[in-house]
Amino acid sequence: MAPTKHDQKPEPGDLIEIFRGGYQHWAIYIGNGFVIHLAPPSEHADAGAYSMMSVLCDKAIVKKEELWTVVGNDEYRINNLLDNKYEPRPVGEIIREARKFLAKELPYCVFRGNCEHFVTELRYGKPESRQVRQAVNIGVGVGVMAMVGIGALAFASAILGSRDKEQQTKRMKK
Repeated sequence: MAPTKHDQKPEPGDLIEIFRGGYQHWAIYIGNGFVIHLAPPSEHADAGAYSMMSVLCDKAIVKKEELWTVVGNDEYRINNLLDNKYEPRPVGEIIREARKFLAKELPYCVFRGNCEHFVTELRYGKPESRQVRQAVNIGVGVGVMAMVGIGALAFASAILGSRDKEQQTKRMKK
């Protein structure tokens, strides 16, 4: 499903994926135009590239804000991404649990405890982050490609090196 601008109507308990350019910020809709989200200090709608600094944060605050304040001019979509994998918790339970965290400072780690982990744990009882998994897979893929490339260079170097030695040996025999 492609991102949209401000035309989707979320239901309480829906996960909201906000496209910040380079990464996605996540919130959970609690009704009446409000979301709850885990926000590092650099996370806000108009932060631009500065919001990428959240990778350096080790703490974040759970906030309740209007959806439009969090989204700003960015695109977003309702994305209950794990509904086909897990049974969503009852909406009342999701919202009650989310409200318990309001204004609390929580540990923040881009790899183990980011805003996506926060909202998926609220909705499904399981903290997961697809964007972290994708980044790790891309990193592994790039690493494998680099190793293949290095291996190919070493192989080519060995072949060319042996040819050079053969030619030197032939010249010396003459």
